[in-house]
Amino acid sequence: MIKAIYFDMDGTIADLYGISTWLDDILAKDIRPYRDAKPLINLSSLARILNRLQKNGYTIGVISWLSKCDDTDYHKRVTETKEEWLAKHLPSVKFDEIHIINYGTPKSTCGNGILFDDEEPNRKEWKGQAYNVNDIIGILKTL
Repeated sequence: MIKAIYFDMDGTIADLYGISTWLDDILAKDIRPYRDAKPLINLSSLARILNRLQKNGYTIGVISWLSKCDDTDYHKRVTETKEEWLAKHLPSVKFDEIHIINYGTPKSTCGNGILFDDEEPNRKEWKGQAYNVNDIIGILKTL
């Protein structure tokens, strides 16, 4: 098994969809939902586990889509905002890889190993092991 773990962000570790105006904001090319998304899991626990796994040879990464809109400037701002969110909420985790990619790009083009993603098509397309978001901490504790 490849010792790599990847996380989707929106709907997996960041509650983008919990922002009541998330879709209107994205259509208006506002980065607010990406910036203001609350964590969906206990990030202190996640950070401790990820740091342990990294010390044990695991690659830790993020593979997250941009919005559907076709605007290079907005995509740049979203990418910066997602990276800032990770730095703010998981400051002790030094990600080996962060891929913020165009919407619809197969996530398997960026990595292999374990993927946590809230979207079933992404889990089905993934070449390694893929898990829903229901028990991220529990699954990671078994590694």
